[in-house]
Amino acid sequence: MRHPARLLPATALTAASALLTGCFAGAESSAGTEAGGKRIRVAHMLPPRSGLSPLSDDAFKLSRWSTAETLVKLDEDGDAQPALATEWQQSGRTWTFEIRDGVTFHDGTKLDAEAVVRSLTKAAGASPKPRILDGVELTAKAEDTDTVTVTTGTEDPLVPQRLSSPQLSILAAKAYNGKTVNPVGAGTGPFELVEVNGTASASLDRYDAYWGGKAKAPGIDVTFVPDGTARAAALRTGEADIVEAIPVSQAAVLDQDLITEVPMPRTNTLYLNTEKGAFKDASLRAAAREAIDAKSIVEGVYEGRADVAEGLLGPALPWAADLRTPVKHTEAGKPNGTTITIGTFTDRAELPEVAATLQQQLQKAGFKVKLDVREYANIESDALAGKFDAFILSRATVLDSGDPVAYLYSDFASDGSFNISQLADPSVDAELKKAGETKAGDSRRRAVIEAEAAVLTKDAAIPMLHERVIQGDAAGVVDAAHDPRERELVTVDTYVK
Repeated sequence: MRHPARLLPATALTAASALLTGCFAGAESSAGTEAGGKRIRVAHMLPPRSGLSPLSDDAFKLSRWSTAETLVKLDEDGDAQPALATEWQQSGRTWTFEIRDGVTFHDGTKLDAEAVVRSLTKAAGASPKPRILDGVELTAKAEDTDTVTVTTGTEDPLVPQRLSSPQLSILAAKAYNGKTVNPVGAGTGPFELVEVNGTASASLDRYDAYWGGKAKAPGIDVTFVPDGTARAAALRTGEADIVEAIPVSQAAVLDQDLITEVPMPRTNTLYLNTEKGAFKDASLRAAAREAIDAKSIVEGVYEGRADVAEGLLGPALPWAADLRTPVKHTEAGKPNGTTITIGTFTDRAELPEVAATLQQQLQKAGFKVKLDVREYANIESDALAGKFDAFILSRATVLDSGDPVAYLYSDFASDGSFNISQLADPSVDAELKKAGETKAGDSRRRAVIEAEAAVLTKDAAIPMLHERVIQGDAAGVVDAAHDPRERELVTVDTYVK
């Protein structure tokens, strides 16, 4: 959807220019041509938080730069595909993985079973553990030079998907020194991380011995630019080739041919307290659902750059829509001036605006609505304790395994750790348990949608919209990845004309 261009105030342009001058100093030389073409200049939103340790969220940067790889990767549907492992099989609690032959780390050492065991063991013993291993007991053992067995405390059908998490990247021995992990020169991808300048920048060179073939670009120059206006200006002025997470407010003033809206596995949802208060009454939950006009929120708050929700799972999971069938709901009752309090937080700038819009819509339907808006750190405990009648949350629906069951369980199971709706329903629990125990693939996807339907039938949560992230690619960029899971950005096939 196109919008008329809006001029930035002179002060904003001046500030952006100043930021660019500092952030992209030296960018002209880094973009110079080499035998293999131009280096790719990338502007990222968030700087490293843990020195680019793969055991932290920084792992996703390493993955997006194609410098660190995992045993398994995921396809569009979330199914496991070969990467550093070529095949695998399950026997009860144990999975056996065959390691790809002919792979070398960037320091020239060979990938073998011992290297895999070392990386997985370091991750399993880390404190805190990588998210994907939270609550999971995992041990790895080298059976021979090319075979690794991975054993979990209980039978787990998602082990291959877990091992696709960038936080379980396989690095060379040199990366591990005590409790620290340094990925410089230690990965296996088509680009070698050669320099990290704190939280300012990073540099990667093409690794010509990459097992998957020579990358089309000679290297990547990364700059971390937290300011959204500066990132947008970097694309507009040609200072960057690929720009991450352009704010909605800036997207309208850019050349629309240079931006791509990528559906995210993130849903903006109104959680209703099913345990106490007004929404203990299922008919009033139904009344709230019928009162909400999600389309007006998408158009007004998100300027059309989001998708109206049809369920808890959105277009970032392309299989969900085809499996979904109509959900039966309770008949709506009449609010008759019932007072409700809706909570949300300021950390995501659009949520207070969503709350204000919902307040108007629900009041028009007959509710009296109070808002409680604070910083997330100051409101989370109250939300989890059920102190609100309703709570607006922007929630990631697919975690590191690429599978939505963990999200559904944590948010809607009787013993879920993030059960803001305070839902305790045996039928929902049964569907969630079934989904969690079903093997990966089509049967698990069908079980997931059945679990989603069980939640929606109760009106425990009203999904309103699915968010998008806006990525900028300069005119000369070819084959940059647009990945909803934010695992890929620059690949072996990406280059600048």
